[in-house]
Amino acid sequence: MSKNADLHARRLAATPRGIGVAQDFFADRALNSEIWDVEGRRFIDFAGGIAVLNTGHRHPKLQAALEEQVKRFTHTCYQVVPYESYVTLAEKINKLTPGTHAKKTAFFSTGAEAVENVVKIARAYTGRSGVIAFSGAFHGRSIMAAALTGKTVPYKVKFGPFPPEIYHAPFPVELHGTTVQDSLDYIQHIFKCDIEPSRVAAIILEPVQGEGGFYMAPPEFMRGLRKICDEHGILLVADEVQTGFGRTGKWFAMEHYDVQVDMITMAKSMAGGTNLSAVCGRTEVMDGPEPGGLGGTYAGSPLGIAAAHAVIGIIEEEKLLERSNQLGEKLKAHLNARRSAFPGISDVRGPGSMIACEFSDPKTGKPDADFTKRVQAEAKKRGLILLTCGVYFNVIRFLYPLTIQDTVFDEALAILDAAMDAARA
Repeated sequence: MSKNADLHARRLAATPRGIGVAQDFFADRALNSEIWDVEGRRFIDFAGGIAVLNTGHRHPKLQAALEEQVKRFTHTCYQVVPYESYVTLAEKINKLTPGTHAKKTAFFSTGAEAVENVVKIARAYTGRSGVIAFSGAFHGRSIMAAALTGKTVPYKVKFGPFPPEIYHAPFPVELHGTTVQDSLDYIQHIFKCDIEPSRVAAIILEPVQGEGGFYMAPPEFMRGLRKICDEHGILLVADEVQTGFGRTGKWFAMEHYDVQVDMITMAKSMAGGTNLSAVCGRTEVMDGPEPGGLGGTYAGSPLGIAAAHAVIGIIEEEKLLERSNQLGEKLKAHLNARRSAFPGISDVRGPGSMIACEFSDPKTGKPDADFTKRVQAEAKKRGLILLTCGVYFNVIRFLYPLTIQDTVFDEALAILDAAMDAARA
């Protein structure tokens, strides 16, 4: 039997240090909300491969869909020999995304690739080059996506220079002193000092920031952005790579708002752990690039397409949107009930099951990254995998499968309590 320590030593020798690894154990098998390592230890998975496993590990309907597709073909390259399942999935996505306007969808492989292509589409349609993103944003690790990302460490360190004409405005987080009006005013500052609005192709944001700390864009902020975009002919883009496919209690986070965006990126949980991403947008916008300008050898892989069809069916049949809301409310109630015992809990937030718990020093009010890290470590000792996030590294985000068993969910909450108690000792 392999040992974690041996595999860790081999990993350090064989793979570059730039691939950061959060855990010191290696997965052997997984099922729904649980993972077993190579030494037989069990962990409850509240990370979900970073929001990829809304339908859990190895859902039987997902496995069946992949097995059926493998029997038929694994690859043709859609741009060489197309297949019906790609078109059918595009039709489904066009209907599932918010808005009744005419839409088209293109498929790619990763979230970063979707972001790269949404910028290409925006530039092709508008004939403009500038893009505005926000502090705390995470849009991926490729060079354009990293340029859009609003967090330097570790995503930008030593990788510059980045593509030009990318600008950042502060994301509105009143907990940290930035109001909606501050953010909207800063966009006007960008127009006055950096680039005229007639040269801005798009404004891109996550409706709920992922890596940035699970801060949800206030409705008035989204309305303000839509007004700015309409006034200046700028496209508004929602990056829903992490928020999509039920995580926020709706198919897409933009359904929480009363405004429409022009394009949406998606990936992660749309294909249950296989490689697939997409850009969906207004028909006239999506038709901006010339034929051959979009695509990729593995873009819209038949295996990923088959998995996405299965995921949509699972979410519908198992009522996972309702489940997302139920689990999220239970988790928020549990955390809020602990606030009197843990004054370091400065905020509990999030729609659906996109829940975050933020920790601050109760004496100074400053972000407490050290305590957050201790909670994460104590949870792991007890068999619960947690992820942190936030520009101050003081937020724990909860990304359990929406299919998690009630007994396992309750067990995880008990472990979380024990971890916070131990971290405080």
